[in-house]
Amino acid sequence: MGKTRNLIAAFCGATLMMASMNAWAAPKTLVFCSEGSPEGFNPAFYTAGTTFDASSRQIFNRLVEFERGTTKVGPALAESWDVSEDGKEYTFHLRKGVKFHTTKAFTPTRDFNADDVVFSFKRQLDKEHPFHKVGNASYEYFNGMSMPDLLVDVVKVDDYTVKFILNRPEAPMIANLGMDFASIFSAEYADKMMKAGTPDVVDFEPVGTGPFQLVAYQKDAVIRYKANPDYWAGKAPIDNLVFAITPDASVRYQKLKAGECHVMPYPNPADLEAMGKDPKLKLLQKEGLNVGYLAYNTKVAPFDNPKVRKALNKAINKQAILDAVFQGAGKAAKNPIPPTIWSYNEAVQDDSYDPAASKQMLADVGVKDLKMNIWAMPVQRPYNPNARRMAELLQADFAAVGVDVQIVSYEWGEYLKRSKDENRDGAVLLGWTGDNGDPDNFLAVLLGCDGVGGANRAQWCHQPFEDVIQQAKIVADPAERTKLYEQAQIIFKEQAPWATIAHSVVFQPVRKEVVDFRIDPFGGNVFYGVDLK
Repeated sequence: MGKTRNLIAAFCGATLMMASMNAWAAPKTLVFCSEGSPEGFNPAFYTAGTTFDASSRQIFNRLVEFERGTTKVGPALAESWDVSEDGKEYTFHLRKGVKFHTTKAFTPTRDFNADDVVFSFKRQLDKEHPFHKVGNASYEYFNGMSMPDLLVDVVKVDDYTVKFILNRPEAPMIANLGMDFASIFSAEYADKMMKAGTPDVVDFEPVGTGPFQLVAYQKDAVIRYKANPDYWAGKAPIDNLVFAITPDASVRYQKLKAGECHVMPYPNPADLEAMGKDPKLKLLQKEGLNVGYLAYNTKVAPFDNPKVRKALNKAINKQAILDAVFQGAGKAAKNPIPPTIWSYNEAVQDDSYDPAASKQMLADVGVKDLKMNIWAMPVQRPYNPNARRMAELLQADFAAVGVDVQIVSYEWGEYLKRSKDENRDGAVLLGWTGDNGDPDNFLAVLLGCDGVGGANRAQWCHQPFEDVIQQAKIVADPAERTKLYEQAQIIFKEQAPWATIAHSVVFQPVRKEVVDFRIDPFGGNVFYGVDLK
């Protein structure tokens, strides 16, 4: 009996010791070696994935969101919604009991409600709204997606019901509301900051309802987050999240191997084989929902002439770019949407590589001794792992047809800002990863008239193309929308506002101790749901 009692006592003591150790266990901290600094923390102002990773994907929620790792949209801050018979009214029924973050500057006195939804959208919609001109105020997505023309109003029905009233039916409406620009801010926080005379604090010290809240940010160095203990979907498995800003892919890889970070984006193609063989790493991969392109400024001569643009496209050796830049992890692009998205027009013929024909076409339209800039991104993106090298290859291709190219670049935020200028000199290397799985997100945002001066870096407004994509927005039948988008791709190819370069396969190495990280089809890095062994 005494022996049994001793065993029981020992077992209880061990159990208490283990419980005590667990209670005092070090918090789980996941380190992400990110590729650059965010432009800011208000996702409504910007279009770069670097910014969305740092803001909307960690700090905020939207009415609807995409299931992690998929293009399937589902409930988030809205539990359900109804659509009127004519497709012009969307009524959202909001989730109750959702808490906003508590920070040093702000302690919320109420839960999330309809006022926050109205504030977040009316700020972008209403030019007379007190917050409309606070901060950057460019609202690239909102304007580029024709939201000012589409939305009549966003109305509070009661504390937990909001109605969106539209001018016309909008086929991709629900998917659009899952995008980063539609993140929901705290109206109460905005009111407090406005009364304090510091309204712009809302945009650089963000308060959201998301799984992580911002703790500290040091530009070009580090962003620190902590798990939101009151998150409505349950606290994140990790306790802390750190973005170690590391622009060089080789340095990111060394940090990953050394265990200084757990996840990194945009590896060098040359490193993929070694990553795949490293027992400490898992190399995830997925065909990308992306396109990389060279956007001519179609408002500036001689690039305002589609014959000049077509001639230059025929000078580009895409296979050489695929071999040198993508190293087997990409395929040549002929359309402005990737083959992984519905309505991709397989029948479109790409511009053939024919330097002799290119040279003749330029001569035929009287273009000689042409000098131009090609802008090369300073960061790696899913659609372009090495923009500088790509620009050098384009420089050589164009030189072969008598075009003198100078390569220019800027810091990433400055690059994105300057490249929007409608009088910009030169062609810009950029690209796009889809936000919502709908062709409209490529064709309207990047090439529609409303995107000129914003996401439409070609500054291209071509009415026959515009008419087709606007018609596709209001048609509910997917088969009819497909026909319209196929037609739009034909018009695009004839007019050539871009040289379409490549679609890439997305690779993402993570350390073996990382549990359930999923490649995001939209190019993001989502850390809610990720754990560490």
